[in-house]
Amino acid sequence: MKIKVTTIYVDDQDKALAFYTDVLGFTKKNDFGNGGYRWLTVVPAEDPEGVELQLASNANPAGKAYQQATFQQGQPAIQFFTDDVKADCDAIKAKGVTLRMEPTDVTASTIAQLDDGCGNIIQLTQLNW
Repeated sequence: MKIKVTTIYVDDQDKALAFYTDVLGFTKKNDFGNGGYRWLTVVPAEDPEGVELQLASNANPAGKAYQQATFQQGQPAIQFFTDDVKADCDAIKAKGVTLRMEPTDVTASTIAQLDDGCGNIIQLTQLNW
């Protein structure tokens, strides 16, 4: 078995697509709809056949409740790993995004956090081991 798709809920799929592609550098993989439902995924630009991140509408009440509770608790909805968290944060800030947490050394890693503007906290992690 392997992980092929993981999902986060967003309050605006178009806005989320712009953020994940224009700010974080992902590439749109799938975007199609059926009867008001939209299947929208992005992948890392350097791994187009890798794990897809579904940007699912939080129109589903259970999804919206989960998304809001996670955000209110300050928990990241997703975590992305990077080889250079400081450089990535500098690039993200240059695009006008304010970090919730600047790169911070924690046990065996350096982490930073930002809002995706669509109801989620994103954590960037650089392993230090």
